Amino acid sequence: MRPSPAFATAAVLGCSYLPGSFAWGAAGHEIVATIAQMYLHPSVLPTVCDILDLPNGRCHMASVATWADQHRNQMRWSAALHYIGALDDYPSQTCAFPGPRGWAGRQGINVLDGIQNTTNLLLDWVNEDTSDMVANEALKFLIHFVGDMHQPLHLTGRDRGGNSVKVRFGSRQTNMHSLWDGFLIAKAVRTVPRNYSRPLPYPKIEKALRGTIYDSYIRRIMWEGLLNPWADDAAEWLSCASPVEATEPAAASGLLTMWQAAYRTTSKIVQAVLRDGVEITPDGPVVCPHHWAQPLHQLNCDIIWPKELDEPPFNVRFDSGAHFHTGNEEEEDHTDLAGAALLDLDTPEYAGVIEKQMIVEKLLAQGGIRLAGVLNYLFAHEDKDFGLFVMNM
Repeated sequence: MRPSPAFATAAVLGCSYLPGSFAWGAAGHEIVATIAQMYLHPSVLPTVCDILDLPNGRCHMASVATWADQHRNQMRWSAALHYIGALDDYPSQTCAFPGPRGWAGRQGINVLDGIQNTTNLLLDWVNEDTSDMVANEALKFLIHFVGDMHQPLHLTGRDRGGNSVKVRFGSRQTNMHSLWDGFLIAKAVRTVPRNYSRPLPYPKIEKALRGTIYDSYIRRIMWEGLLNPWADDAAEWLSCASPVEATEPAAASGLLTMWQAAYRTTSKIVQAVLRDGVEITPDGPVVCPHHWAQPLHQLNCDIIWPKELDEPPFNVRFDSGAHFHTGNEEEEDHTDLAGAALLDLDTPEYAGVIEKQMIVEKLLAQGGIRLAGVLNYLFAHEDKDFGLFVMNM
């Protein structure tokens, strides 16, 4: 499927193909989309189903959550939109986001700008300024990009987002990126308590489920996370730190607020001096991927990158080319390492801490809440202050 000319022009026209990774295996992306669907305003789901051309009775956003990965060979121009790398971060030693040299890559070609661009294209559709075909593609990309952003290794440029760092997970050989894409989720799905195989007393939750192998896992995320300890925090996940004057329609029409203009001027001065790095689109007051991404990126230093990977014998790097998902929950790396020592991360000190703190589950929940918030902002009929009703179950 070829990208529509309108979308390619607005989002990534002229982008050359850059090898990259595609975040969260199929299960992770579909879980984010499923949680988002649970929190949509009642007036929003019919609009989403209409844009995606899905039947209302069997409309699940999860069914298109991996579309951007499945069609990547036909849309190589979109590869670099799945991630972003700061030039000065090197977890676990430093977590500058982005640091004084700015962002790697080409301007506008990263996951944070991808979220902004697709949101603006959908605003154009709401205002009847673009076609249904463009809205269809933009929405499928948006669903996917929000999921990508919540895989923290898609927010660091170190070692190709962890693809060049080989590790073990028990008896399995993999790399850091694949570990976070699939292995941790797959283990969590396998170990969900049996009581979550029974429906929860929340019809909106059960209606969003599709009878998948990870339904019980989603119930656990909801019951032990979003409906209880994270209930009060979830509203804060939707907040932005942008000035009130900045608006998404203004950004879409090319207008700049004084704050945005000052930001861009400063960035250009820095770039002129250092001759590297690019700027990203400033956050708006409602859709603010840079603000949302900062604590996600910090996880790279706090937990994701063990310090042992910077010390012998585990500080060897392997670059066997681009890593792509096959759609499996777990993807084993078959690179010939010739007996190299690999750090095992299926340990109480690593995987055990991640499991106990529900770090992966919280990332999936945050992705779902933020995706729901953006869609409610775009399409809700009754109230544009989406933060008031997105949390209703």
